[in-house]
Amino acid sequence: MQRRGALFGMPGGSGGRKMAAGDIGELLVPHMPTIRVPRSGDRVYKNECAFSYDSPNSEGGLYVCMNTFLAFGREHVERHFRKTGQSVYMHLKRHVREKVRGASGGALPKRRNSKIFLDLDTDDDLNSDDYEYEDEAKLVIFPDHYEIALPNIEELPALVTIACDAVLSSKSPYRKQDPDTWENELPVSKYANNLTQLDNGVRIPPSGWKCARCDLRENLWLNLTDGSVLCGKWFFDSSGGNGHALEHYRDMGYPLAVKLGTITPDGADVYSFQEEEPVLDPHLAKHLAHFGIDMLHMHGTENGLQDNDIKPRVSEWEVIQESGTKLKPMYGPGYTGLKNLGNSCYLSSVMQAIFSIPEFQRAYVGNLPRIFDYSPLDPTQDFNTQMTKLGHGLLSGQYSKPPVKSELIEQVMKEEHKPQQNGISPRMFKAFVSKSHPEFSSNRQQDAQEFFLHLVNLVERNRIGSENPSDVFRFLVEERIQCCQTRKVRYTERVDYLMQLPVAMEAATNKDELIAYELTRREAEANRRPLPELVRAKIPFSACLQAFSEPENVDDFWSSALQAKSAGVKTSRFASFPEYLVVQIKKFTFGLDWVPKKFDVSIDMPDLLDINHLRARGLQPGEEELPDISPPIVIPDDSKDRLMNQLIDPSDIDESSVMQLAEMGFPLEACRKAVYFTGNMGAEVAFNWIIVHMEEPDFAEPLTMPGYGGAASAGASVFGASGLDNQPPEEIVAIITSMGFQRNQAIQALRATNNNLERALDWIFSHPEFEEDSDFVIEMENNANANIISEAKPEGPRVKDGSGTYELFAFISHMGTSTMSGHYICHIKKEGRWVIYNDHKVCASERPPKDLGYMYFYRRIPS
Repeated sequence: MQRRGALFGMPGGSGGRKMAAGDIGELLVPHMPTIRVPRSGDRVYKNECAFSYDSPNSEGGLYVCMNTFLAFGREHVERHFRKTGQSVYMHLKRHVREKVRGASGGALPKRRNSKIFLDLDTDDDLNSDDYEYEDEAKLVIFPDHYEIALPNIEELPALVTIACDAVLSSKSPYRKQDPDTWENELPVSKYANNLTQLDNGVRIPPSGWKCARCDLRENLWLNLTDGSVLCGKWFFDSSGGNGHALEHYRDMGYPLAVKLGTITPDGADVYSFQEEEPVLDPHLAKHLAHFGIDMLHMHGTENGLQDNDIKPRVSEWEVIQESGTKLKPMYGPGYTGLKNLGNSCYLSSVMQAIFSIPEFQRAYVGNLPRIFDYSPLDPTQDFNTQMTKLGHGLLSGQYSKPPVKSELIEQVMKEEHKPQQNGISPRMFKAFVSKSHPEFSSNRQQDAQEFFLHLVNLVERNRIGSENPSDVFRFLVEERIQCCQTRKVRYTERVDYLMQLPVAMEAATNKDELIAYELTRREAEANRRPLPELVRAKIPFSACLQAFSEPENVDDFWSSALQAKSAGVKTSRFASFPEYLVVQIKKFTFGLDWVPKKFDVSIDMPDLLDINHLRARGLQPGEEELPDISPPIVIPDDSKDRLMNQLIDPSDIDESSVMQLAEMGFPLEACRKAVYFTGNMGAEVAFNWIIVHMEEPDFAEPLTMPGYGGAASAGASVFGASGLDNQPPEEIVAIITSMGFQRNQAIQALRATNNNLERALDWIFSHPEFEEDSDFVIEMENNANANIISEAKPEGPRVKDGSGTYELFAFISHMGTSTMSGHYICHIKKEGRWVIYNDHKVCASERPPKDLGYMYFYRRIPS
């Protein structure tokens, strides 16, 4: 073991030699070009290894690269040296010792400890009155492991001294995650103080929102100027929208919008289109009140609870956390907790459930050497590296060890205390996965279900080769829509990752008890007496499953059979069953006064679940399909001009939309064509183009750019010319067919009008007697056949279909009145018994509250 404060030759060999102190400068000369002083904006990691949860508190300490300022534990620093050639590291180590006792047996009086210079969290398990800390820093030069104790002003070059001081005095890169500083990170919008709000009488209801320009009901934003409710950006997992909120800003110039569903007594997510970033609105309560949303009333109800209002929620907290029961702590592999960073329990609960699934364990922890060896130069910004790091931290048992036996404590304390680290802090993981996300990057509580879908999105986008562990959650939903007037039907399929079950309150089996409880509660409130013991509604799981399968009305249904709006009903079934079924109980809603409400119910969730009866059956004998005609689309002149401009330059293709479609399993070239031919109008519109064109023989061919409009080639201007030169541009054909006209009709109209869009539309309306010319059709087929590159049918989304019989292995519970507040914990069944994961505490469960969960995880039972 080398001593501190000295410089040594090569360790462990007879060829090693001691060097004079004056040789320190000479030793550093070859490495001076690689030593940097941290600049403003550099992230200096001195609390946590990039590949593990080692810290200066760990036995081997932490090595900080003096060039990249990344930190590595003893097990991983050699990898960074081999990959980058960076040789100079600062080694940081915190020692914990028992305090020296005075003559009376008590600890000596407290005084300022000048030996502490690292900005670290102290160990919660240690009583600071009994222990003292001493921090140690030294430079280490690889590969020979020469050590130079710090500080060493006299002998070190000035640049090295300045760099070392800057590293030691740097602030944590996670500072903005701290509760007291997060809000200061968001700027106040310059439009908030003088925001114009139209007096148009708009009042926003507490539920039932829908985009004003499409039928989407998720990711909706309320414009604070005119009260328009419009959708945000669309993601492949259906968690977004068509970008209509941004389009509305471009059309009208109204700068601020608030996301519906994020409004809580503490604020909401506000975005400034003009400033292009999330912002703070100091007058948000006033701006929301303009549209009938009373935040102040919400605040008084949710945070200003009276004493007699608290009892039901306390009861819920006690039951879910199994309070009042002496729970046995559990240690070892798979029993590692996650420390709460301040409202990060939603993340912890989801990740505990995720890494209890073998497919995720194999994909990340099973590939640890390969993922770490091939990680980018900054592994803190790589999703797969951080997932592997978190999985290894949870599963290795390295950070979950039982306390030292009592008979050894005194002997250990005589020399140096070596604390056992129990639980890991997911700061680096949270910082990366929440990056650029206005909700998860904040310090507010979030919805575990939304984070689950966000995580699936990240897994999809960062798949490791062909391996994609999120395949185990993916399934296809068959949606059957029936026109109530003509009785004709349409079958479509969509991808989903979880099953959302409504709470069938009307099916409560203890209605008489509920009525009696409500009467007694009101009487107690009126007379200021203690409230009676809470009575929860008992809902049969079968009733919730029945409610899921019931037909639902389709608002604003457009019947292609009637060519008009009509009444329609929709039913959903499973076109495939996933390997792992995630079930969300839809417990949260809003009251008429916009106060968040939670259904405080008990549902008898089964340990064994059979949903085979929900298997989709497709078109049945006797059913007649609705015509495959799209609703008429009215394109305003300005939007038409913008669309045409977007079509001119193929370099403007929205690559994010392309990748979202490609991640669903469609060929890359087909995705590029879909986005191009729909004018960058979003991934969902492009997806519809794919569904319409995926059977065409040239579906997967590379995108080719024919001329169009006034720039069309001469050969295209002559109607009746043969060959490829006479092909109208596909992008204009797509616009016309999206309006409900036949493809051949669109092509003939364009040929007759020199590929002019507006004249082609006039031609179609002036030729209602249009009939397909057989010669025209044959010619088109010959042209298409001559250019076939591949006739292979594209693969759709990958699913792991099988039996619909499952067993419960995990569930996440929520305590509190809203997903934006409260606390989450997770129960997982391991080795035949239930285990409770409550932040960093992991214990054997005695009474798992399976009836009070929010999200349930089922695994398929092999048939």
